Amino acid sequence: MADVQNCFDMVLFGGTGDLVKRKLLPALYNAFVDENINSEARFFCVGRSAMTDQEYSDMAYKFATEAKNTISAESWREFSKHIRYLQMDANNSETFNKLPEVLDKTRTNIFYLSTSPELFKPICSNIAKVGMNHSNSRIVLEKPLGHDLKSSNDINDYVAQYFKEDQIYRIDHYLGKESVQNLMAIRFGNTLFEALWRRQWVSSVQITIAEDLGVGSRGDFYEQTGALRDMLQNHLLQLLCIVAMEPPSSLEADVIRDEKLKVLRSLKPLTEDDVVKNVIKGQYKSGAINGSPVKGYLEEEKVSPNSITETFVAVKAEIQNWRWAEVPFYLRTGKRMQEKVAEIVIQFKDIPVKIFPTAGGNFANRLIIRLQPDETVKLYFLAKQPGDTNRLQPVYLDLNFNEMFQARRTDGYERLLLDVIRGKLTLFVRRDEQIAAWKWVEPILDTWRELKIPPKQYTAGSWGPASSSALLARDGLYWHEEIA
Repeated sequence: MADVQNCFDMVLFGGTGDLVKRKLLPALYNAFVDENINSEARFFCVGRSAMTDQEYSDMAYKFATEAKNTISAESWREFSKHIRYLQMDANNSETFNKLPEVLDKTRTNIFYLSTSPELFKPICSNIAKVGMNHSNSRIVLEKPLGHDLKSSNDINDYVAQYFKEDQIYRIDHYLGKESVQNLMAIRFGNTLFEALWRRQWVSSVQITIAEDLGVGSRGDFYEQTGALRDMLQNHLLQLLCIVAMEPPSSLEADVIRDEKLKVLRSLKPLTEDDVVKNVIKGQYKSGAINGSPVKGYLEEEKVSPNSITETFVAVKAEIQNWRWAEVPFYLRTGKRMQEKVAEIVIQFKDIPVKIFPTAGGNFANRLIIRLQPDETVKLYFLAKQPGDTNRLQPVYLDLNFNEMFQARRTDGYERLLLDVIRGKLTLFVRRDEQIAAWKWVEPILDTWRELKIPPKQYTAGSWGPASSSALLARDGLYWHEEIA
């Protein structure tokens, strides 16, 4: 007998796109193999091309394995029995008549919109026209949800005509990462860290999401988006919220999201002068990654040769509340950086009086939480060197989650898809969070547009423009990788 709560039909719009084939279907496959989803679940993948179920399954398998997903051909054949391909056009309402014919309304019906935001409106209205926006339905919205506050509100207002807020899952795959969940566990499960997690003991915080890849074939998308909309407005600000939020009273969805919202509303608003002084806009030029030459952004496919779109952004932010007043938060993201890494660096204050000589003590009193590629937590402190000396040197405690826990690490999308299936909203962005994030980010976009601020050039394979280092140097600080 199937578990009704976990018995569902999932419709994946954008079924022939990279996200579905390389991320979503492999994530669902893993959950299926681990028996974390019901054996009677069905997946309907939507595209405009004519294709049989078998042709689609073979194509999806090819893409999934090329994306370095670990997939057994035998297990995929079993999983593919639950996959059906639907030829539909988001702008053709008549094709949506297929949905009530194939979906079981007694199950949970999940609609995942892995399409461009321009298609969100027609998809939602066409789902409603055929009566599939019922009380047992859920809708998942991929980013970006608009390019500014107005367009974001426009999309959200439209979706809200057909789905209630507790049916809407705005996905940010960073929130599904195991290491992000561990960040909350470290903070709220250990007295040691929670006692120190405040302005009295923390001098600064750095949050970095760096990529070594360029824009590749997505130049046209990136021209309309840029690093600020693509990464800072969502991923970086969500990580900031988890680092800075007050301890929640429970793990219930709205309790967690209420605390994150308080952080976003406590961010010091950015004036035009703040943007000019404390926001760095960068764009990569030709250089080398892992010893191989790579071209600059202006030479990429589908990119204007005169583009001033940013591929790098660094911001100094301040949170105006009792816990974090006067503690600078430095947020940074960029493409074609020296390495792919996502990490959070908590710098604790130095001791008031130094009675020991130190060697390389800049690393001391520092907690580094690495989210990718390896999930680790390192706590740096000072210890006495062996021998007849009182000299101290930096050492660290190292927790490597891959070594500590032998279980398979779930992908961020797998965790989030399971939460959608189970109806858990905790790791999804509520609308008021999104509004608060856009309100804080918009002055940056407005200032860049009004002052026509060009990006600072940085060499591919570096850590960004020199002005990014200068942003911290004004406060007597350094980015983590710059400390010797």
